[in-house]
Amino acid sequence: MSQDRTPVALSATTLEEIAARGVEVPSYDRAAVTAGIVHLGVGAFHRVHQAVYTDDLLAAGETRWGICGVGVLPQDAAMAEALRAQDHLYTVVVKSGEEVRARVIGSIVDYLLAPEDPEAVVARIAHPDTRIVSMTITEGGYSVNEATGEFDPTPQVLADLQPGATPSTAFGLVAAGLARRRQDGVGGLTLLSCDNLPGNGDLARLAFLAFAERLDPALAEWMRAEVAFPNTMVDRIAPVTTDADRALLRERFGVVDRFPAVCEPFTMWVLQEAFAPTGRPRWEDAGATFAEDVRPYELMKLGLLNSSHQALAYFGHLLGHVHADAAATDPDVAELVRRYLDEATPTIPRAEGMDLEGFRDELLPRFSNAAIGDTVARLAAYSSDRIPQWLVPVIRENLAAGRPVPMAAAIVASWARYAEGVDEQGRPIDAVDNRWEERHAAALAQAEDPLAFVRSRTLFGDLAERPEFTEPYLAALTSLRTEGARATLRRLLER
Repeated sequence: MSQDRTPVALSATTLEEIAARGVEVPSYDRAAVTAGIVHLGVGAFHRVHQAVYTDDLLAAGETRWGICGVGVLPQDAAMAEALRAQDHLYTVVVKSGEEVRARVIGSIVDYLLAPEDPEAVVARIAHPDTRIVSMTITEGGYSVNEATGEFDPTPQVLADLQPGATPSTAFGLVAAGLARRRQDGVGGLTLLSCDNLPGNGDLARLAFLAFAERLDPALAEWMRAEVAFPNTMVDRIAPVTTDADRALLRERFGVVDRFPAVCEPFTMWVLQEAFAPTGRPRWEDAGATFAEDVRPYELMKLGLLNSSHQALAYFGHLLGHVHADAAATDPDVAELVRRYLDEATPTIPRAEGMDLEGFRDELLPRFSNAAIGDTVARLAAYSSDRIPQWLVPVIRENLAAGRPVPMAAAIVASWARYAEGVDEQGRPIDAVDNRWEERHAAALAQAEDPLAFVRSRTLFGDLAERPEFTEPYLAALTSLRTEGARATLRRLLER
């Protein structure tokens, strides 16, 4: 390995020099790769997950499944600038304890910014080479009402339904691209959701078909016959990139990357074998699992990992922890997670070959990985989109089976206390949530109505009317508000 650490900017022309510094780089001819995948929402998770699996296939000789990334939102301009300056290359930094590995990923061969040129995005979706449109548009990006299960378009989505509108949302861009494919006789494709949602493919089908039905019923009819919507389960912890991550890459490996992506070693991807006739990559050769039914895997991920993250997030913040690993190694919080996992495990159906116990046993060690630098603030973000999808189904399943839910109820109570907006030291909580004003107001109303926070049927259904839930919920909330997080945990856990 070269000892030269003079910083060098990442680009196609510096790969040989970067490889000499112990960084894995693409071994294939990127010029020979065509973009068979258009991906909407190129954030940290896509870049450490789907793009890495795809990079492995390209390294094995595949050439038809490169990725054209698409930034849908104006704030994606930073990603566009970084990738374009680096020939669409970026570095994945894998951290575990003291070990740090770096790898340059080359599977993104182009990047389009929709606010800059929506027509270019539509044309790429419509191109015959495109056979998959995948997306990570966040849990709240599908415009489906949690309470009714029906399509509930935002003002931005409604604007895309106006006659002659220039598409500006994922719905408008995809519908315009599919309409052009239909017009040109190109045929359908696969619309692949990679978001952390149960039944994400089913949800995508509901939302995109509902949008198309309003736009053009004939297009919706064509989509029902020509577009596939597989369900998927995705898993890898990928915190937000920081300046410290950029500095680490520069100092340890001598690589200057404007927008590296950081992750843990663990990765998992399960896909339903339900793709369009246009085909799919052999992602199983890169470690993915294909199954007829993804539901057991997604319930395992959402009900165990994602819901445990919520236990770390709110109790962790209230206890003064900044990083997720500090919360995960706090004995009281760790015991809460263990007890919650005991509570949630019976709700997870078992599929043949699924290692439920192994997945579960890895969770606290994964959360405790200090090298990742994940924050409780990230885990607490977008709670209104996530709690109803991740934790509430576990509560419902247990209640239906007559099982108690003290740990899950306490986690909801910790969110309600967190949403009051002030921590136990009187400092303001800087929360990120699409419903923050509504949730904050409901949390403040708890002083007069202790169940105010959980009365939202959109988020909680009828849980506010179920004594099996409200009794442990109110006990935890009252303790949190009067005695604090530490005393609440110790009483809850009888330590």
